[in-house]
Amino acid sequence: MQNSYLVDKLAEKKIISEEQAAQIKTSDSTQPFSIHWELRLLLYLGIMLLSTGLGFVIYENIDTIGHNILIGLVALVCVGCFYYAFSHRKPFSWEELEETTNLDDFALLGGCLAFLTLEGYLQYQYSFFGNRYGLAAFLPAVLFFFCAYYFDHRGVLSMAITALASWIGISITPLRLLKNNDFNSQDLVITSISLGIVLIIVGWFSIQKSLKKHFGFTYFVFGGNLTFIAALSGLFAFDLKVIYGIIVGILAYLSIVYARTKHSFLFLLMGVIYGYIAFTYTIFKILPDDIDPFLFMLYFVLSGTGVVIFLIKIKEIVGLKK
Repeated sequence: MQNSYLVDKLAEKKIISEEQAAQIKTSDSTQPFSIHWELRLLLYLGIMLLSTGLGFVIYENIDTIGHNILIGLVALVCVGCFYYAFSHRKPFSWEELEETTNLDDFALLGGCLAFLTLEGYLQYQYSFFGNRYGLAAFLPAVLFFFCAYYFDHRGVLSMAITALASWIGISITPLRLLKNNDFNSQDLVITSISLGIVLIIVGWFSIQKSLKKHFGFTYFVFGGNLTFIAALSGLFAFDLKVIYGIIVGILAYLSIVYARTKHSFLFLLMGVIYGYIAFTYTIFKILPDDIDPFLFMLYFVLSGTGVVIFLIKIKEIVGLKK
């Protein structure tokens, strides 16, 4: 209905002819409607519900069914999903593979989630890994990275990066995190910044060498957000505030430059929002406490005006035509 109204308006203002308007309406009413992404979303939701259902079944029937039977069921689901994924796999390539109508992508994701359920169950019930918590996070990271590259799956790549971050965090500060519940650790902040920078470099290398260069976006998103958040945490909580502030500033500048190069709203927002937070904190930190409150109000008024201008000019800033 909305398209028909717009066509009528264009014809009324003589921008298009009546014949063209009729052809547009006919084409709009007869062309098939794609439900491809709706079906994929439903399939992803189904896999998530299946994984959640496995955990619920384990929790509710832990005393009646028996641990070994439950472990066998979860292992069977995991092996079945991986078997389907491998039997329907596409030939490996460093380029982006075309999507198929098969369910191999969803089977792979289901197998990875079932593997996490199986591993967590074994560790909880039998202490399969003992106190080697890092190993419990390292194995999924290795498996998921292999599957992500072998099957060209960006969803599994996200899981692999998450598992890698968990493994590094557990390996760096296990005693503080697990015994003293001390999350206010500068070691963890430095490690997170280092990991974020490594992820950004890996993404850049993938693009430059055309080695799964479409994975670069995922690496940039995870690495950028991780580095921004860790650097802001260091800026708020620890000394060396100048260093953390410089890191945020450099990364904000690079995000904005990359956003203009790739016409990306996401990286533009990342650079502006994280940079604004760091800049505002710095302003309030260096100004004396007895400063006139009117100046603080003026700052927020001016910055709010800047936000409005930014939203109006966002397409132009990114480099897109109006």
